[in-house]
Amino acid sequence: MPEGGTRRIIVAGAGVAGLTAALAFARQGFAVQLIERMDRFGEVGAGIQLSPNATRLLDRLGVLNSLLPAAVVPDSISLRSAYTMKPVGRFPLGKDAVARWNAPYVVAHRADLQSALVAAVRRNVDIQLMMGVSVRDVAFHSEGVTVSVDMPGGIEEVKGLMLIGADGVWSRLRKIMPGTQPERFSGSVAWRTAVRAETLTTGPFAGVFDRATVTAFLGKQAHLVSYPVRSGATLNLVAVTQGSQLAQSWANEVDITPLQTAFANWAPPLAALPREVGKWTAWPLFTADPKGNWIHPQGLALIGDAAHAMTPYAAQGAAMAIEDAFLLARLCSEFRGDMPAALHRYETLRRPRVQDVITRGTFNKFVWHASGPIAWARDLILRSRSEDGVASDLDWLYGFDADAID
Repeated sequence: MPEGGTRRIIVAGAGVAGLTAALAFARQGFAVQLIERMDRFGEVGAGIQLSPNATRLLDRLGVLNSLLPAAVVPDSISLRSAYTMKPVGRFPLGKDAVARWNAPYVVAHRADLQSALVAAVRRNVDIQLMMGVSVRDVAFHSEGVTVSVDMPGGIEEVKGLMLIGADGVWSRLRKIMPGTQPERFSGSVAWRTAVRAETLTTGPFAGVFDRATVTAFLGKQAHLVSYPVRSGATLNLVAVTQGSQLAQSWANEVDITPLQTAFANWAPPLAALPREVGKWTAWPLFTADPKGNWIHPQGLALIGDAAHAMTPYAAQGAAMAIEDAFLLARLCSEFRGDMPAALHRYETLRRPRVQDVITRGTFNKFVWHASGPIAWARDLILRSRSEDGVASDLDWLYGFDADAID
């Protein structure tokens, strides 16, 4: 294992972005110090969708095969009316996704993805994982960065070539970037729960939910997504509605009245859902200004939500973090000895891609939450399109290889 501070990459945050970055940099021959403020890994979050642009990269890290036994490869994505539950659009995944984009579309519990990544990190002799510590201060110098971290026994300094900020939407490291704005509440709230599949495929919910499909029910100013996780034993439900700002947390237990109100005029099985299944948690959707600075040329780069947290309408938050990590690691390897050039290239290449994804998410929100004549026209257009035509609209997104772009 390389020992010199100038060969070490320091990664702050051991979520999906940070774990992927640690593995990607180790793959390029760097030593990695991975710092996480939590003292243990827990079951943070719920389901996660991993499109082919993400899974092809996880496969190169040796993580995908570890994840698949606990995950599901859905056979399709289906769009349905929340009022009639009739289909309005569909395109195939499963073997068709692999044939078209050379990688699978996978849905999983976030904790299962995290477990697969953590196991790979702990097997890698070039990665040192430090839990229960947090970044106190960062100093830049000619050889890279020195990071002061709060340890259980005091403050310790860690020297490295570069610091990667993978500390999420409420990033502390983003705040040290000059000219960068704080995260902003989007005006939307995501409600989530995970329910045993048997509960949602029998009785009053029979025929509503599918163990093999990602299904989105589209309503006025709200939508509900269902997909299987935990090898199909559990269905993950995520609803997105308008809402007021909550505490900065991923799991707020709150009054579900706003969710019931959003579902009130939907088809009876969907309208009953909030009170009939499980315990819902609410998660305020914050975004980070994608035009803010993502790099400090002396040795700091933001990735994932720390750089460009986005709303989930394109289901690409995790995928963008994984792409960031891979591209940054490769560029730092290619531009050895010139980190400012590597960082500049990273930001130059990633900005247009991230902006395209944000634009697609904005479009999806408009289309999915439409009502009246706009919703009628949406349904007419979607029903008239072939499955291949719908899939072709996603070639730019799912067929992208972040490890190959120049």
